[in-house]
Amino acid sequence: MERRGTAAGGDVCMCQTVFPAHANHRGELSAGQLLKWMDATACLAAEKHAGVSCVTASMDDIQFEEAARVGQIITIKAKVNRAFKTSMEVGIKVMVQDVLTNVEKIVSVAYATYVAKPVGAGKIELEPVKLLSTEDHLEHTLAIERRRIRLGYEQVFQNLMQESNKEDSFEEEDAVSTDLTHVQSIELVQPPHANHHGNTFGGQIMAWMETVASISASRLCRSHPILKSVNMFKFWGPSVVGDRLVFNAIVNNTFQNSVEVGVRVEAYNCEEWIKDQARHINSAFLIFNTVNDKGELLTFPRIKPTTKDGMRRYHGAIARRRIRLARKCMLSAKEDKPSDSWETSNQAYVSYSNISALTHLAAKPGWEITSTLDDIKIWTHEEGDVLSFKVEMQVKIQSHLAFSLLSDFTFRQQWDKHFLTCKVLQAVNEDEKIYYVTSPPMTGHKPRDFVILVSQRQPCKPSEPYIVAVKSVTLTSMPPSPEYCRSEILCAGFQIYNDNSFCKVCYFNQVTSGIMPYLAANLTGSSKSIEDTALECIKFLEMKGRKSWI
Repeated sequence: MERRGTAAGGDVCMCQTVFPAHANHRGELSAGQLLKWMDATACLAAEKHAGVSCVTASMDDIQFEEAARVGQIITIKAKVNRAFKTSMEVGIKVMVQDVLTNVEKIVSVAYATYVAKPVGAGKIELEPVKLLSTEDHLEHTLAIERRRIRLGYEQVFQNLMQESNKEDSFEEEDAVSTDLTHVQSIELVQPPHANHHGNTFGGQIMAWMETVASISASRLCRSHPILKSVNMFKFWGPSVVGDRLVFNAIVNNTFQNSVEVGVRVEAYNCEEWIKDQARHINSAFLIFNTVNDKGELLTFPRIKPTTKDGMRRYHGAIARRRIRLARKCMLSAKEDKPSDSWETSNQAYVSYSNISALTHLAAKPGWEITSTLDDIKIWTHEEGDVLSFKVEMQVKIQSHLAFSLLSDFTFRQQWDKHFLTCKVLQAVNEDEKIYYVTSPPMTGHKPRDFVILVSQRQPCKPSEPYIVAVKSVTLTSMPPSPEYCRSEILCAGFQIYNDNSFCKVCYFNQVTSGIMPYLAANLTGSSKSIEDTALECIKFLEMKGRKSWI
């Protein structure tokens, strides 16, 4: 297998002026046109890295935060975040600029996957992306987490479908049938719709899908719908110049101010067209809302399924909405909000948030060293009212052993006096566990307890660290007890780096009111509890490490 790819990841920028031909009835850039530009920019970034033609494999959930109007400037930046053998994740950022005020706003941030398709039947293996900045390293690390979400999406969806099927929530007397919202349209793929190898541009297909979905939604709301988000576009197979593409769209469900439309795309060549043998090449789910002349959101009528397939689509829309809301909640998380609920719909995103928060904290600039003691260094970081600390330890065991010991929190009591008890509440999978932890009382305080998610990740290559990320979560089965003060951990955990036969262990913690009583004396210099705990940790790891070699 040939290795291909430039040393640096593809980095491409497209600028476009929004003209009337690009706009809808409101004078705003049509979502279909924007999707075409986004796909083209991201594809060029993928090809810049791969050095060969690339095709769209999927585009993650897309949220449109701002509208661009005629006369404004759209800037789309795309960059390859990580290469996985023959596929790449490309990050896409869309900005809109008003030329009169020079004000810029974010329209959308999205991630897409592209597959390298060299000429002929041969396969290539892509070179790793060269990481030049802190942001490059962050996105490179988190690309693995986003890939986990993509791969696990179907299982999460099926679990939610089983829950949704138990709920019959369409008893409204005024609910309407969606039969009249069915739209079918056909397109002939011509050379301008395809690349130089004749493969249809993914963005062109997405634009056609947006058009038929918009027509479908308009038949329900009797107005002009506005696309607000898209559940993952996934391309199941290719289409080429000369294919006939048949688009079928229908409303699946409505949710007060929004409506979900499902679109299925089937392709036929000449022979398949005669025999009516379709190739299913794409499906997507688009979410619209609509506004009146004052810009106020309008309410959609409730719908009722009338067929078995309609029932399936109805419940599928409910499951996708739960996943979508969970994702939105995680991405808009505030530092002062309560811990996230651990539910079927959001487990993947809570885990992603856990790893992401620790990765971002570790990469922040401006860490200041405050204490040095033999093999231990303590650093602090201040950002506004937020205080964080880092403890760096040199440990004389191999990194994989340290990871194994530190990721199992039932061992924590053996070296951390702040852990009074620790038990596993849920072993979600081999990488995620939920623990219940109690801490001893401090003078004048009740003992504290925590419900925490521990997410562990092994490195994909030697230069990357092992990660053990920790954050508080809420379990309905574990409500607060009057005996304890329920406390929160916003962001904490370990990064463990390989250093030949030794390793470097870095512990991070973003200080909250829940842990401040245990740190206050240390921060004022009247106590050495952090150093003492770090020494106990090193002693524990090295003792266990030696035993493992015996």
